[in-house]
Amino acid sequence: MEVAAAILAGQFVVGWSNDLIDYPLDKGAARLKKPLVSGNLSQSLLKRCIALAVFFALILSLVGPLGIKGTGIHFLGLLSATLYNLRLKRTVLSPIPYIFSFGAMPWAVYEAAGKQPPTWIYLGFALFATAFHFLKVLKDLEFDIVQGVLGLPQRIGRRASIAVAIVLVAAGFIDIFLRL
Repeated sequence: MEVAAAILAGQFVVGWSNDLIDYPLDKGAARLKKPLVSGNLSQSLLKRCIALAVFFALILSLVGPLGIKGTGIHFLGLLSATLYNLRLKRTVLSPIPYIFSFGAMPWAVYEAAGKQPPTWIYLGFALFATAFHFLKVLKDLEFDIVQGVLGLPQRIGRRASIAVAIVLVAAGFIDIFLRL
């Protein structure tokens, strides 16, 4: 339960920091469903919430079964995701944080247990998460391109992103089914 709560707190950090970092872009695109853009949430409150989520992610990781090593890996995953938010989503390197951050989840759990995760688990997480990256950007693809958010999916376009995602998902299923 502590691991799930720590990961959830980490997801709040990543999501909320993305909202804070993207506020100027979201405002420019008039994304009124975003709480900062609509005025339903202030930047100062969001910053306090992010700090609180970082604190809980750290405490829950440390006191739970992750221990020091697992917590370190968890926070490397959070750092990777934050680097995506800050800069990497605008570059051809945009898939790398998905590969690392989502792959870090099973790695942290196994490391906390004093074991190495099987390669297929790490690979499966990374493949499915990276496929998600190529699909997630599709809904805002045109906005992103206009605003200069040119990650790899935006650079290769809608059709190629869908094709890449299909290949990654197929590879993920092959990776899993080869282990059954």
